[in-house]
Amino acid sequence: MDLFSGAGGLSQGLTDAGWTVAAAVDHDPKALDTHRANFPGLALDVDLGDENARAGLVRLLRQVEIDLVAGGPPCQPFSRAGRSKIRSLVEAGKRNPEDHRKELWRAFVGVVLKVRPRAVLMENVPDMALGDELFVVRTIVAMLEQAGYRTQVRLVDAWRFGVPQHRQRLILLARRDGAAFIWPEEVEHFTTLREAIDDLPRLNLGTGGRRMTHTSEGLSPFAQRMRRGAEPGIVFDHMTRPVRDDDRRVFAQMTSKTLYSAIDPSLRRYTADTFDDKYKRLDWNDRSRSITAHIAKDGYWYIHPEEHRTLTVREAARIQTFPDSFRFAGTRSDAFRQIGNAVPPMLGEAAARALAKRKELGDDGHRDWTSVRKILAQHATRQRRGENWYLLPEQGRPPALAALVAMVAGQPGLGSALEPLRGTATLTRQLLQRVLEGRTTPRLRNAVERLAPLLEDPDVAQDADQLEIKLGLRAAEADLFRLLLGEDRLVPNQTATRVAARVVGTDSHTTNRLTAGRLDLALLVGSGVHAASRMAAVRLLGATVCRTEATKSLCVACPLRKKCASALV
Repeated sequence: MDLFSGAGGLSQGLTDAGWTVAAAVDHDPKALDTHRANFPGLALDVDLGDENARAGLVRLLRQVEIDLVAGGPPCQPFSRAGRSKIRSLVEAGKRNPEDHRKELWRAFVGVVLKVRPRAVLMENVPDMALGDELFVVRTIVAMLEQAGYRTQVRLVDAWRFGVPQHRQRLILLARRDGAAFIWPEEVEHFTTLREAIDDLPRLNLGTGGRRMTHTSEGLSPFAQRMRRGAEPGIVFDHMTRPVRDDDRRVFAQMTSKTLYSAIDPSLRRYTADTFDDKYKRLDWNDRSRSITAHIAKDGYWYIHPEEHRTLTVREAARIQTFPDSFRFAGTRSDAFRQIGNAVPPMLGEAAARALAKRKELGDDGHRDWTSVRKILAQHATRQRRGENWYLLPEQGRPPALAALVAMVAGQPGLGSALEPLRGTATLTRQLLQRVLEGRTTPRLRNAVERLAPLLEDPDVAQDADQLEIKLGLRAAEADLFRLLLGEDRLVPNQTATRVAARVVGTDSHTTNRLTAGRLDLALLVGSGVHAASRMAAVRLLGATVCRTEATKSLCVACPLRKKCASALV
């Protein structure tokens, strides 16, 4: 079953991996026409955001046994402000907490939980999935794990599975048969554009056509794969847009290294300051830039490596790894849009093979992250009773106290300085004065002086949003502030990602902290009511025992030592 199937890029990958796509669901008529023309199963026009329509689909699917539900649901992230706004509307009774009509990822998971397939495959754009501290992805993982699925979330470079473009995708896999996730072997060398499209006919000054003659001599292994099942001697949909004379003059001056800002100003049609990469000529000996739906609007990001024109529909399809036998419904722009929105079939095939049925359970190094999260939650509970109490979220803590801690965290001896504030439900000027009577630092004194005037207005002192604005908290301070108030958010600073990378057994904290590092951290933190405590516990471990220079004595003191891939014990 392929949900949010589009034209069928993922369906093609599933088919190549040995599955039969019994049904595909989308709400785009042209994409559904394409799917019907290329696959034997049902292509259903269902608005998955409509609860009644979704219920009807589930009733249909329950009549058969579905082995795999796959798809690429839109996972538009909630901004921090957006999540805060939704929460306040729910608390004020102005929004139904179950109003998720626009959150189509919930529709995807909802179908999965009702149909209960053996396996699940979800694909998404990393920027969307990572854009809200993985809140959506962590929530999906928690829902699936609670339903008995074993999960894996992985950032994948598509070129490592033969796709001739720079394209990274987030893949979430789940299975409830106990077997391992074993991916196909990755390639050592990427497929170049020359290997991908050089055999296609030259167009010279023309725009190509729906049907053109094709020679099969000297095909690269990649091109041979693309030609399987294609009509001999014929290539379809090798057509592009007409090129303006002034654009053609610009294209003629460009190499793959040329930036738009380097073009003769008299030939530019756009402001170079705004569009420094408006035009991009591709390189025969490299991969293409990522093919996206933007190609349906114009092809300036995808200028042919040699000819002075933009890519054709077939060239774009080849770069996405659609076979030449695959045809697209609608106009040229419709085809470009479908291609740009698609999952590259060869990437889909690799992910699908990782979910193949196996008699043996196997071992892919998967660990029980539920037990890791339990240890972190217990560590947070213990630390609340000790000298680091102020660095852990606690129910009933006044927002003003959380703001104070956020402004001064990391100062030596802070625990004893803040001791007069432990357990207080309301922060007052008098309590702050007691802090100043003890040992202070210039930073702590400055923070107290900034905060004290705001305590005169209870509406401000108890309002997290107003405190954050009026205090002018920096990004790192705001992260800690919200965390101490118990908000579920991932805080991928260097300390936390170091802990996560060591426990998982990667070097993501030094090589790829903002992407792979976040994923490693998400494994430890999870989601739900205790996520903030677990996140705070990870930060605290990084500041106390999981230091930059690991030692055996420090590892002995770590509660995660038995679960850590890098422990020196």
